[in-house]
Amino acid sequence: MMRIVIFLCFLIPIKVFSTEAVTAQDVGALYIYQVKADINEVKSAIEMAIVNQGLLISNTLHLSDMLNRTGQELGFTTPVYQFAEAVEFCSAKLAHQMAQLHPANLATCPLTISFYTTPDDNKMVSIAFRKVQLIGESATVTAVSQAVTQLLKTIIDEAIDGL
Repeated sequence: MMRIVIFLCFLIPIKVFSTEAVTAQDVGALYIYQVKADINEVKSAIEMAIVNQGLLISNTLHLSDMLNRTGQELGFTTPVYQFAEAVEFCSAKLAHQMAQLHPANLATCPLTISFYTTPDDNKMVSIAFRKVQLIGESATVTAVSQAVTQLLKTIIDEAIDGL
């Protein structure tokens, strides 16, 4: 009987979780997460996490393709990225809240999450987003900024947890 139990344990796929939680590094104008993973799995996980928030991805920017294509002509001979993309999306509710604070906050939309690998370590994926800096005279500027930041962090946390 014990042999059957042991045999069945080997048939069950086991996901090994890291004991360290992946957290955002606050590096001034950006938050950056780093995770050891396949870049395509990270991309899919981010896209799914955005959709799970009820949001629609409006655009995908193929940044490494553009930079690699134009780098030689512009005198940049060393590629910075192995792979780099960014996804753009917006929350209508947060866009309305930001616009109510000041019409110029429209420049904050769409929200963008970028993810990339470098040529020296294509298994370490960095995920980054810009800090939200809203303007307005309302006392709710901080609350709306925090709500936008929390949405971005929630999306990334869900994506990383799903890997």
